[in-house]
Amino acid sequence: MTQADPAQTGADQADAAPRIAGPLTGVPLPASPLTAAPLTGLSAREVQSRTDAGYTNKSSTRPSRTLWHIFRANVLTLFNGIIAACFLIMLLLNEWKDALFGFSATANAIIGIVQEYRAKRALDRLAVLTAPRARVVRDGAVTEIPHAAVVRDDVLLLRAGDQVVADSVVLSAEGLELDESLLTGESKPVDKAADAEILSGSSVVAGTGMARAVRVGDDSFASRLTAEARRFSLVNSEIRSSLNRLLRWIAWALLPIMAVVANGQIQAAGGWDPAFASGTWREALVGAVASVTAMIPLGLVLMTSLAFAVGAVRLSRNMVLIQELPAVEVLARVDMLCIDKTGTLTEGGMSFDALHPVGSVFPDGLELALGRFAATGGNATAGCLAVVFADDGRLRPLVLVPFSSARKWSALSLGRASPAPGTWVLGAPELVLDAGAPGNGEALEQAAALAASGLRTLVLAHRSAALTPQEAEQDGPPRAVTAAALLTFRETIRRDAAETLAYFRRQGVQVKVFSGDDPRTVESVAREVGLAADGYDARTLPADADALARVLAEHHVFGRVTPAQKQAMVKALQDQGHIVAMTGDGVNDTLALKAADIGIAMNTAAAATKAVSRLVLLDGSFSRLPEIVAEGRRVIANTETVATIFLTKTAYAVALSVVFGALLWGFPFLPRQMSITDALTIGIPAFFLALMPNAGRYVPGFLRRSLAFAVPAGLVVATAVLAVNVVAALTGAAPDVTRTGSVLALSVIALWVLAVRSRPLNGWRLLVIAAMVTGLAVLLTLPAATGFFELPTLPPDLLAVSLGVGTAGSAAIEVLGRWHRRRYSQQS
Repeated sequence: MTQADPAQTGADQADAAPRIAGPLTGVPLPASPLTAAPLTGLSAREVQSRTDAGYTNKSSTRPSRTLWHIFRANVLTLFNGIIAACFLIMLLLNEWKDALFGFSATANAIIGIVQEYRAKRALDRLAVLTAPRARVVRDGAVTEIPHAAVVRDDVLLLRAGDQVVADSVVLSAEGLELDESLLTGESKPVDKAADAEILSGSSVVAGTGMARAVRVGDDSFASRLTAEARRFSLVNSEIRSSLNRLLRWIAWALLPIMAVVANGQIQAAGGWDPAFASGTWREALVGAVASVTAMIPLGLVLMTSLAFAVGAVRLSRNMVLIQELPAVEVLARVDMLCIDKTGTLTEGGMSFDALHPVGSVFPDGLELALGRFAATGGNATAGCLAVVFADDGRLRPLVLVPFSSARKWSALSLGRASPAPGTWVLGAPELVLDAGAPGNGEALEQAAALAASGLRTLVLAHRSAALTPQEAEQDGPPRAVTAAALLTFRETIRRDAAETLAYFRRQGVQVKVFSGDDPRTVESVAREVGLAADGYDARTLPADADALARVLAEHHVFGRVTPAQKQAMVKALQDQGHIVAMTGDGVNDTLALKAADIGIAMNTAAAATKAVSRLVLLDGSFSRLPEIVAEGRRVIANTETVATIFLTKTAYAVALSVVFGALLWGFPFLPRQMSITDALTIGIPAFFLALMPNAGRYVPGFLRRSLAFAVPAGLVVATAVLAVNVVAALTGAAPDVTRTGSVLALSVIALWVLAVRSRPLNGWRLLVIAAMVTGLAVLLTLPAATGFFELPTLPPDLLAVSLGVGTAGSAAIEVLGRWHRRRYSQQS
């Protein structure tokens, strides 16, 4: 911000003090002595001055992409401009029958706009900060206000369940513990004492405190994370990018080809003499439009979008939300899967593992004591114990010290008449036990071994003497206690995690695990799901991109990973040529999910995480991923089949346009004839082929393979049509009869292209092909159809020529199809 600072108060003067760097942000954080922001809070005048200067917590709501940008990208293109011009020419000539191609182009544009608008809305709704209200101290009184009304230097009152609404510095704390897992990936609560920094977006899980807001609005961590995540980007789809590239080539090739065709049409109609009949000019324009629209694969984008859409619907029935349609295709291409541990491999919580004796037997009353600890509640450990140990109400503690992360222990003292007399202490072994006491040395060694295996380990210690009031008030644990038992806790592993990861390994997909937790813990979880790899401490990761790439190539399990490092690691893998999928559920995963080729969020994910992810597993089932891969493969295989058929048409249209234009002959088809042959040999069958099952595995090189078949197939069709026209010219056939012969030859060969590209054939595919053959017979024989499409009956000699040329062309297509399968099956 560049506005002038508000009136200088003590709090304002603190901003002139030396600055310290805030973690994860790289933005200086104002130092804040406790005297700089009195606990009475800001006055009304100070609040107003900051509000007027713009130092509020209201974040800007700039849209990720405007509707105008979306409209311009999908409508105002060279491709659409040519189609629109052709459509307008047909309407001006009152040739509406030959303007049917305009509806397909309109549908393509609408689908593109709708897809991008849905992505825009998801990004615009993105918000890391979800707290609706905040409690602040102003003029010495606690006031509840909307979080956007918080101003810089406000004193925030924090208690369990609150979300921190602005980057702040703690002024005072009483057992204050924050859950920063959404921001850092660390699953354990973090203690916060006076002068500690707390980031917006974290949540208070225990204790109370007061903090001064030092970064608000767009300057806060949550807002900057949101702004980064809001940056618009489409999923990196090979099919979409290949088709877009192809359409650009075609669009630019159209201009010179249009000139050649127009000249040929006019020369064939009598030359450039302006005196020749207006009807001849009309025929020339219609022929030019027919050649131009034939070269453009109008339905290809529509069929591709349809295949993606049907895939999305199928997956939605299996509780998978597709945020962007081509995402299913991308997952089928993934060769590197990066997984966040907490919430992905695990269910995000702890569970009780086992009770380990120290010595030969457990002391009397141990289970009753654990039941009482469980009944105290207030933390995750108590919740885990409550599942196993019940409190029967018989224990009446004389003194109860609740657990806190600051002390790392809790205690209860029971009278002599109790079923479990004495003092019981539950906490971290290294803090509770005195290594010099008898038996405690062995207990500490046993605890260290359990912790090294990745288990969270606590000790239950005991002594016969009661807890004194002084001991209850001190920070350190009671002395002279002896280990009674060790308790271990483990993160709950998702039941489907191991099987799912095994599937990806069988498919040749590498797996990396990223987590903010201790590397030993991450390593333990990874081993449980079948990833036998040592945990690497990300705090030692190199900043250099090449060095980082070498570390990523050698290691697979990483702990203590920051959000920025996750993003850098994903980009480093991409720089090595990998197609990267990233799974996660925390805001700390947002930037990595955004950077990955495809981000996958669990159902428990934060709103921000879901918003930037391409896929959301609504039931949290990790085992859905193989289903998504299978659906992606179906989409890719079917789209490649459909694209090859469409591109064959583009290839023969270009060849016919160039050849007939160079020969100064009229284009051999009317636009309406091209529309109906397209429908029978491409459009209608493509609709069904796009929806059929297909288990073909993805192989890179979609466009290269498609063109390797389409270009020679197109040349075969063009040669056949040229042969029919040469024979018709030698025999003096009328133009409309010649066009009928051309339609027949083209349709026969194009239907064989359909049969070759539909293999392996099954009952449904044979039915589709048979229906199209029947449709062609109706087109050429039904009077209403022949009249509308201007297809008069062929004389016997030209009929024989057309069928013969069509048969020869079909044989050539069969040879081409077999070569193509042998050539490219070796790469799969």
